[in-house]
Amino acid sequence: MPAKLQRLFIRSPLRAGGEVELDKEQAHYLGNVLRLREGEKLLVFNGKDGEWCAELSFIGKKKAQVLLEHQTRPQEEGPDLHYLFAPLKRARLDYMAQKATEMGASVLRPVITRHTVAERVKTDRLVANAVEAAEQCGILRVPLVMEPEKLSKVLDEWDAVRLLIFADEAAPQAPPIEALKACGEARPLAVLVGPEGGFAREERAELLAKPFVLPISLGPRVMRADTAAVAALALVNAALGDWR
Repeated sequence: MPAKLQRLFIRSPLRAGGEVELDKEQAHYLGNVLRLREGEKLLVFNGKDGEWCAELSFIGKKKAQVLLEHQTRPQEEGPDLHYLFAPLKRARLDYMAQKATEMGASVLRPVITRHTVAERVKTDRLVANAVEAAEQCGILRVPLVMEPEKLSKVLDEWDAVRLLIFADEAAPQAPPIEALKACGEARPLAVLVGPEGGFAREERAELLAKPFVLPISLGPRVMRADTAAVAALALVNAALGDWR
């Protein structure tokens, strides 16, 4: 059985016969970590032009180039699914970004709430974790990472066409799949998971007053926010997304 090829996310356009220069960090990773040599193959993608088989045409200490040979998979868009979250502490935020990417989120959007603990968010770190997850799990896009904003501002500027599915700890413990399937016609989706301390009373009231918000229960057990991310995204994909 042939060895599995390394996958690499790059930002350049991809076309047959094109040669793409990689950045210093990628050159270091391929040459010093993976020990790849000139002439070896890898897979590259940019989130727009599908996945391509490429040959490592040059590798140096600070520079590398790949020669694009042929497309192995056409671009797949995936679900139109935004993930909104109250920022977590570093390691758990890394985990959350990786898992949300694997679960098909197209946008990662930090929101600042009353009980948010980690208000400082390094968006470049979120991007790096999303890229790593996309490279490892075989998907063809990396979610857009947005800058943090206060929850009230996000709600005031919300496009009501997009359904905001709110993981509500205080919601009645009704089957969430049934609540999701009752939404009716297909529409753009978003999932919101709050901070460890939950939403403040006023924040929950503001959410429930919005016509575009659907509160759902995640069951009888209280979950950590990073666990709730996986649970909520799995439910949404199963009921309304591309797992159906």
